[in-house]
Amino acid sequence: MASASPNLTFKALSALLAYPGEDLVAAAPAIADVLALEGLVAEPARAGLVPLLEELAQDDLFALQETYVGLFDRTRRLSLHLFEHVHGESRDRGQAMVDLAALYEKGGLVLVANELPDYLPLFLEFLSTRPLPEAQALIADIAHILASLEERLTARSSAYAAVFAALRTLATDGAVAAPAPAPAPAVDEPVDDLAALDAAWEETAVTFGPGEGMGACSVDRFRTQLRAAQRDARHTAA
Repeated sequence: MASASPNLTFKALSALLAYPGEDLVAAAPAIADVLALEGLVAEPARAGLVPLLEELAQDDLFALQETYVGLFDRTRRLSLHLFEHVHGESRDRGQAMVDLAALYEKGGLVLVANELPDYLPLFLEFLSTRPLPEAQALIADIAHILASLEERLTARSSAYAAVFAALRTLATDGAVAAPAPAPAPAVDEPVDDLAALDAAWEETAVTFGPGEGMGACSVDRFRTQLRAAQRDARHTAA
């Protein structure tokens, strides 16, 4: 029987989309247990998460981090910032950020300076504080974005696609999702050298995710980006 509270399920899925660290690796078995216990994610979707949970539990941490950076930090088409897929760099994105931050504040979630409201793991953290019907309705509102990300990750044979499939099963039954807006121009922009990486990092220095700031996890993520850029530079030179 599903729990009346979405807290643990939404927190678990938020954790799966966070930058991998030792805490997440250690928590992988508990995340599987939470999803099974609450039962909010349909069983086929839970089964689809098994490969990702196994990767988190068994793979080398540096390899997990490089995979994550290669997917979510190095191409706008897979950005975990929701408004990237709706507004791109248009002025509408700023107002959308303000509106979403106001929604968080109304619900009792206060952002710190280094958080962007549209970061998907943060959005899921907010949903974990809301009544289940409200959380499901909000997921339904972004279902078209989740579907696009799932499709793109599936095309890359990424185990992360299963997280988006699981999220889409949480949408309110029978809810009519908002029509998908015209997609903003977004092309893959791989970072090929350290100078370009530095420039990109300066523009996105506030997007580390909920509560991390410039702590150890953020530094690790930066170092992972540097390693990835250096590897690509060597391949380009060869």
